[in-house]
Amino acid sequence: MKAFGIVLFALASAVHGHYTFPRLIANGATAQDWQYVRKTTNYQDDGPLTDLSSEQLRCYQLAPEQGTQTMRVAAGSEVGFTVDPVMSHPGTLQFYMTQVPAGQTAASFDGSGAWFKIFSQGPTISGGKYTWPTHGSPNATVQIPQCLAPGDYLLRVEHIALHFASSVGGAQFYIACGQLTVTGSGTKTFSGVSIPSLYGETDPGILIDIFPSVPTSYTAPGPAVVGC
Repeated sequence: MKAFGIVLFALASAVHGHYTFPRLIANGATAQDWQYVRKTTNYQDDGPLTDLSSEQLRCYQLAPEQGTQTMRVAAGSEVGFTVDPVMSHPGTLQFYMTQVPAGQTAASFDGSGAWFKIFSQGPTISGGKYTWPTHGSPNATVQIPQCLAPGDYLLRVEHIALHFASSVGGAQFYIACGQLTVTGSGTKTFSGVSIPSLYGETDPGILIDIFPSVPTSYTAPGPAVVGC
């Protein structure tokens, strides 16, 4: 009966579970769809990205130079994305940023720089099962590091849906990038990792069966979260 229940859950998730991150949340307000967020390839079908070698792993971007606007935010403030409709799969939420190189803007940068992780949220483990805090959430927010140096940045949200992740290629990536100009008196810059070489298909936290009888741990993929 337990196995049958898992199969039903997975099938229901596959049919009803796709989503996007269309609106930026910043400065106490929610913007319009794709106003400050680069329109993603899945904006119509909400489908996930599964090819970890694709450059779309950066921002899942539909096309370059979309006319997306750039939001001005203060270091230390809370910024995020709405989810349409909700994060209906169990999985890991992570946020990355990359600083735009000199001579470019957030609107023109292709994301080929160094990405650093500012947030990672995996499951809690209790009673012999995983519980995912983001499951069913209509938004995803994060605090911009207080110490971050001013400048233009891309903010990347990543939700890794793990309901089919027990086989290679089963993890589903839901991604979007917002365009930011960060203000403040911070002085910190961070080294980072390039995308798409960020992950491998068999990395811990990507190739995983989240329906074992007694889970004991979970390791999020990618680098450690940076700190001020």
